[in-house]
Amino acid sequence: MARVFDRPADLIGAEGTVLGPSDWLTIDQDRVNGFADVTGDHQWIHVDVERAKGGPFGGTIAHGYLTLSLVNHFLPELIDVRGFAHAVNVGADRLRFLNPVRVGSKIRASGEIVAVEEIKGAIQSTVRVTIEIDGETRPACVIDTISRYFPE
Repeated sequence: MARVFDRPADLIGAEGTVLGPSDWLTIDQDRVNGFADVTGDHQWIHVDVERAKGGPFGGTIAHGYLTLSLVNHFLPELIDVRGFAHAVNVGADRLRFLNPVRVGSKIRASGEIVAVEEIKGAIQSTVRVTIEIDGETRPACVIDTISRYFPE
């Protein structure tokens, strides 16, 4: 269940707040193929099921950037900031792909608010999101996402 902040200013002082975990999401071949179609990245390790069986992971794996893009799927399950006129994704820091996500695996996210500051009439937060893989000790991906909320 998402941690609710009724207004952006409520984020101030929330550094260290742990978020999540989210629900599990199964990564299936259809999702991987769809991502390949959208991005044009049809490398065999992602889309050729038969060839990938003999590859380094014993099967197809999700694109690292697919795993990264799913941060947007998970964030609403981790944090719910309300009471803003508009918000923007400012960017990201510290992106690391640490473990491949094999097709058929389940992933989920957890987070931590690592920084909050007032910037240009807005509240900016940095949330470190960790995408874990069910049954694995190393996460798939860790990224610091930066969001800016402009109060109403």
